[in-house]
Amino acid sequence: MSAKRSNSMFTPLDDKLLEQAMTMLGEILEGETLDPINLIVCGGSSLIATGLVQRTTKDVDIIALFNSKKELLEAQPLPPQLIKAAEVVAVELKLLKNWLNNGPRSIVNPRMPNHGLPEGFLERLHERAYGPRLTVYYISRLDQIYFKIFASVDQGKLNRHLNDVIALQPSETELVSAARWAMIQDPSEGFRETLKEMLMVTGYERIAQQI
Repeated sequence: MSAKRSNSMFTPLDDKLLEQAMTMLGEILEGETLDPINLIVCGGSSLIATGLVQRTTKDVDIIALFNSKKELLEAQPLPPQLIKAAEVVAVELKLLKNWLNNGPRSIVNPRMPNHGLPEGFLERLHERAYGPRLTVYYISRLDQIYFKIFASVDQGKLNRHLNDVIALQPSETELVSAARWAMIQDPSEGFRETLKEMLMVTGYERIAQQI
């Protein structure tokens, strides 16, 4: 099929296809003369890769990179060799054209303490190597809760992010911490009120009363 196929015809990523796609990506990069690429990945693909939730996703969300010294780097721009390799994988496996992207990169903010990330974020990452040139660090269950709570506010009362939070069965302490972290990312009163309303209508009234 042509690389110009419609994005409406892409194949969603389940656990097996995700593993195949990332392995193929690593194999392509292995033939390149470049420094190893280290990606920090969140979202549905991270949930699937770590076995936290069984579902499909359309893409792999990169929030940041690591350099050779394990120092955090912004995911803008992505390495050109990585983009080219991902395009090959997209054609071969009939994936969304931009199945590998840096859409959520704004979560990382160098101007904020700890780059805007939850405390202990880097220590909780799950490392997985796909050959000598590609290593992916999938975020933890706790950080999924943090990110999903924050993302769910922008998408209305019932959305996939909130469904993921429910599937992760967070404790009250985890939800309160996630809500408070989200309000640091957006300290506006409008965000706080929307967050409280979302928690109320989804059965988390006790949490809403604490923020």
